[in-house]
Amino acid sequence: MKKLYIPILLILAAFSATAQDDSMRKLREETAKKLKNTDKDTTGKLWHKGGTFGLTFNQGSLSNWAAGGDKLSMSLLGTLSVFANYEKGRHSWDNNLDLAYGYVNTTSLGQRKSDDRIDLTSKYGYDIGRHWYLSGLFNLRTQFSKGYLYPDDTTKEFVSNFFSPAYIVLSPGFDYKPNKEFSLFMSPVTARWVVVMDDTLSARGAYGVDTGQHVKSEFGAYVTATWDKEIVKNITYKTKLELFSNYKHNPQNIDVFWTNVVTMKVNKWISANISVDMIYDDDVKVFENTKTGVMGPRLQIKQVLGVGLTAKF
Repeated sequence: MKKLYIPILLILAAFSATAQDDSMRKLREETAKKLKNTDKDTTGKLWHKGGTFGLTFNQGSLSNWAAGGDKLSMSLLGTLSVFANYEKGRHSWDNNLDLAYGYVNTTSLGQRKSDDRIDLTSKYGYDIGRHWYLSGLFNLRTQFSKGYLYPDDTTKEFVSNFFSPAYIVLSPGFDYKPNKEFSLFMSPVTARWVVVMDDTLSARGAYGVDTGQHVKSEFGAYVTATWDKEIVKNITYKTKLELFSNYKHNPQNIDVFWTNVVTMKVNKWISANISVDMIYDDDVKVFENTKTGVMGPRLQIKQVLGVGLTAKF
């Protein structure tokens, strides 16, 4: 019997070694497959694309209302924000487009535009280390349709139109991006063009262009900072600040464009939005000082609050 033990043990050892080899081979194949899939996920996806669409509608009516007010009021606001970002090795290319258009209609004031914005930014960056990028930036900002100022309830003054004005920025510089949420772009040498294509506004010399001309070129320093973060669950804050100093004319008077949007998600489709925009442009001298009667630039502030449909894609 003892002599039989040795062959049996050898056979069992052979089977055990074969099983271990099969297990190791399967483990290596599964690991290689996982690594291959991971490589596809990380290196094959060079573009990151998406966006948000929002539609807000408000309606109100009064009948025999002792406190008074408009019999009927309606407002509609549509927003679209899309992005397409490319990244491979040290190269990155970020593209963002923000669109907004809103209208208000009341029985006492009639139809008025409440929001109008086209904002396109394209930025290339080459990673030079420590979250710094050697970059080039292009930005276009304008609007869709005619805009008016209302000195009183019955008078309106034509002040803007599509590409009147339009601001075009072309800027080489440095971009600091410590994470996916924040970016700080700085350039001491930036070219900016102010475009006023409408002949009526051009004849007035609106937005700083020479009377009768359609384009004004500027050269100066440019800084823009963007931050997009979910500050707490279901509440997102997005901001963009642009500063420009024109070396050729009053460089101490810095042009400011600052947008802020807080989005509070109710569920998959419904959200509330609060937006505050602030603009200061030293060349926009259409505001009258009520005390002195002198026309000049002012800090422009726009605030919008709405609840409506929001779709992400």
